[in-house]
Amino acid sequence: MENQQTRKMKRQNPSIEICPGITRRTIANGKTMYQMVATLAAGSRMPEHRHAQEQIVHILEGQMRLIVDGVPHELSTGDSFYLASNVPHGVETILPTRVLDTFSPPRDDYLAIDEKAREDGAR
Repeated sequence: MENQQTRKMKRQNPSIEICPGITRRTIANGKTMYQMVATLAAGSRMPEHRHAQEQIVHILEGQMRLIVDGVPHELSTGDSFYLASNVPHGVETILPTRVLDTFSPPRDDYLAIDEKAREDGAR
C-alpha cells in the first residue's frame, strides 16, 4: 500500500548528459534524499564543482579517480566515498564506470531538468 510515506519509484526517468561521456538517470527521490546512477565512459572527466548537498558516491562497477579538494582518491567496484556539503570535487574516469550517487537534500536542479526532458519528449 502506497501513501505519503512510501511509494514505488518509476523507471521512466530520462538519461541526461552531465558533460561529455557522462550521463545520469534519476533512480529515486524523497523529501530529504535523491539517488541517481551515473554512467561514465573511460577517459571522461567532470570538472571540479561543489554543491550544497551532501553526497555518497558508491562505485557499482569500474574505476575512477575522485579528486576531492585537490587530493586524488582511486575508487573501484564496491568502494564508497562521502562528500560533505560544498566540498570541491571532480572526476577522472579510468575504466568505464557506473556510480550510484545519493544526495541529501534532493537535487531539485536535476529533478527540474528531468521534468523538462519528459515534457520535451512528450511533444
